[in-house]
Formats: sequence, C-alpha cells, structure tokens
Amino acid sequence: MLCFFIFLCLGKILDMNIYDDNRKLLYNGLKEMGYDCVYPSGAFYLFVKSPEADAQDFSEKAKILNLLIVPAESFDCPGYVCVSYYVEPDMIKGFF
Repeated sequence: MLCFFIFLCLGKILDMNIYDDNRKLLYNGLKEMGYDCVYPSGAFYLFVKSPEADAQDFSEKAKILNLLIVPAESFDCPGYVCVSYYVEPDMIKGFF
C-alpha cells in the first residue's frame, strides 16, 4: 500500500489491475495444485490452508525456501497461512 501513496505523492497513477491479476494468478495456481484457499475480496494477501497441522511450523519451513508465509492465527484463522500477492507479477508467474 505504501507504493500507492508514493505514486499519489508523485502525481502518478498506480495500475491496481496488476494486483488483481496477481490475485487471480496466485489463487488459481494454488487451487490447481490442490490447496484450499479463500479468495480475497480486497486485501493483498491470500489465506491458504496449511498443508501441515501446525501453520507456524509450516511457515518456518517455507523460510528455508525463501518464501515468506505468515501464520494466520493473528487474523483469527487458525490452520491457515497468509501469502502476499503484493509483489512483482513475474515473482508469481515464476512460481507456477
């Protein structure tokens, strides 16, 4: 969201369609891989059911692969992790 305000201060327009495309790409890609996901209506992250019983442990293992996945317990969604799609589109495209 910070980049939105930076663009605003610079008098430029941020193309929010990029993030909509990212959302669709990440959601569809994870669903095709068999993950249980909640389609977000406006946030910049996706709630994904952790494939392990302990979402915190799964998040720690993901860090080893340089993936930043955050347990969603603080969002009152135990058993889920948050995956941000507020990234460059190529980062998501390269994953799938």
